Amino acid sequence: MQAQDYATIAVAVMTIVGGFAGAVRWLVKHYLNELKPNGGSSLKDSVKRLEERIDDLYKLVAEK
Repeated sequence: MQAQDYATIAVAVMTIVGGFAGAVRWLVKHYLNELKPNGGSSLKDSVKRLEERIDDLYKLVAEK
């Protein structure tokens, strides 16, 4: 193998690794975005609504 062949392989490997890293970064960014409140449709907002309902149920059970 010549130096040009090694350079070609190195560029190909770096391209694949860079693409993988970019894909992982994109996924993490979008998953973390679901954990921020946005006015009703995020996962965090849904969990907050459920927690409030459960607290209300506990209050009703504790009164009886």
